[in-house]
Amino acid sequence: MKNTVCRFVVAITATAMMISYLAPTSVAQQADDYLRTMQAQAVSSGKSDWIFWGNKIGTFSTWTNHSNRLIPVYTFGGNLDAISGENSAYRDEEKLENLYGKVPEETLNENADYFDQTQLYDLQKQAVKQGKKNIIVMVFDGMDWQTTQAAAIYKAQKVTYTEGRGNVLSFQTYDKAPTDFGFCVTSPHNGGSKRDVNSQTVSNIGGNRRGGYNSEFGGKAPWSQPGDISYLIGKRKSLNHVFTDSGASATSIFSGKKTYNGAIGVDHEGNQISCIAHQLQAAGKSVGVVTSVPISHATPASAYAHNVTRNDYQDLSRDLLGLPSIAHREQPLSGMDVVIGCGWGAEKKKDPSQGKNFVAGNKYLPQSEMDAINVDNGGDYVVAHCMAGEKGADVLAAAAKVAVENKHRLFGFFGAEDTHLPYATADGDFDPTRGIKSADKYTPEELVESPTLAEMTTAALEVLGTNEKGFWLMVEPGDVDWANHNNNIDDSIGAVFSGEKAFDAITNWVQKNSNWEETILIVTSDHGHMMTVVDLERLIRPPVEPVAKDADEPDSE
Repeated sequence: MKNTVCRFVVAITATAMMISYLAPTSVAQQADDYLRTMQAQAVSSGKSDWIFWGNKIGTFSTWTNHSNRLIPVYTFGGNLDAISGENSAYRDEEKLENLYGKVPEETLNENADYFDQTQLYDLQKQAVKQGKKNIIVMVFDGMDWQTTQAAAIYKAQKVTYTEGRGNVLSFQTYDKAPTDFGFCVTSPHNGGSKRDVNSQTVSNIGGNRRGGYNSEFGGKAPWSQPGDISYLIGKRKSLNHVFTDSGASATSIFSGKKTYNGAIGVDHEGNQISCIAHQLQAAGKSVGVVTSVPISHATPASAYAHNVTRNDYQDLSRDLLGLPSIAHREQPLSGMDVVIGCGWGAEKKKDPSQGKNFVAGNKYLPQSEMDAINVDNGGDYVVAHCMAGEKGADVLAAAAKVAVENKHRLFGFFGAEDTHLPYATADGDFDPTRGIKSADKYTPEELVESPTLAEMTTAALEVLGTNEKGFWLMVEPGDVDWANHNNNIDDSIGAVFSGEKAFDAITNWVQKNSNWEETILIVTSDHGHMMTVVDLERLIRPPVEPVAKDADEPDSE
């Protein structure tokens, strides 16, 4: 039977909680939600003179997939010297050959300021060697420089920068730690490799298209005008380097290897590879993931699991939680110490993409297996999930407290009907309009029964922070990607703001419980999209026209 406890109507309690949960938004602000209005108009007409997705100016949407844009990287408690500039892989023919299996066509660039995404793994390894106790990686899934700039302009209500790091969002302005800024290439080893989920094998090794990056066509920096915008989405006929998916890119960040699109913790031939979380856990540190999207989607899964396909969600969850999986049948992985994310209530009877061992029920984690990991049944995890009429933040905080007091692990399972956290739009409201696909609709109960990403992050830090040897944590504001796939600028900016609050939760924790000598925080994305704002001023609220006074109306005293 489908578990619908998250959907039960507990009208009085839930509605009261919702009032305190929502960001304060006045009636006037709701009526003047100009960005929502412009989003709706652009989708309805299919035309736009200020923003477009794809490679056709004037047509609102011709592209809903990823791109090969360079991606921003911000560091706190460390710098990028070891991987950028003269240490960039793109200046070194041997390094490029090691990354891609051969030197990609028109990719070597002796003047490259950008580095490779795999070098973020090297940066984490270097931090460990330098004695960093805690390593935190934030992956704003799908947030390229253009998305960040749009969010910053909307927040500041003025155009404050057109190149460089930026100076508005908290991860651009935070100055209580040594900090650095750079940008990287995200292109994968290849696209087109075929996978067999049941045998865990890969065929058509090397795929149909290979990765690489040409700065003349793609741009020397994220804000540079590309020489050929079609190149960034793989549509240039003479040079069509493949763009990445989240599985290949996250594997690059966490395991340091280029792989095929759709891979999770395996190389381009399907061989399992060790990730930074495995290595640090073996050394005695605690490890965890937090995500605003399903627990075993590509980015959180790549932080720890192994599988030839990103679509085998239940097996990926099993790896994260230390259960036998298709990739680890006889000897399961140890499991992460903290796993908090979404997927609650997502039911499915059949799913061929998950292989022969798929269990009907929750798409991401069968109820029987969630019961098995629960400390109440002899498992290792204090389990927190949506509870009818109860505030998700309180449920999770209580579980984290029990986990800390009794030295248990923590598993949090939340989410709205659409399997991700409810997220506010740019103005702080929870009433999205539609993008290319339909708009999200949240019930009052859904807005109450899941914590925010920042609250999830705080709970994870409380549990992981009890390990005297330190920890490794990945935090993913994953709905930036979902919004950009949907070509929805209003949702996208709101999702960036949600991630910004999680960033603030991290820095607050570091200031209170650690310091920047023993902690490093890396903030980045896994890939870009193809949104272009032609007229940046349109992100600024237009002035309100004064209402004309009737000639016969007397002056007020």
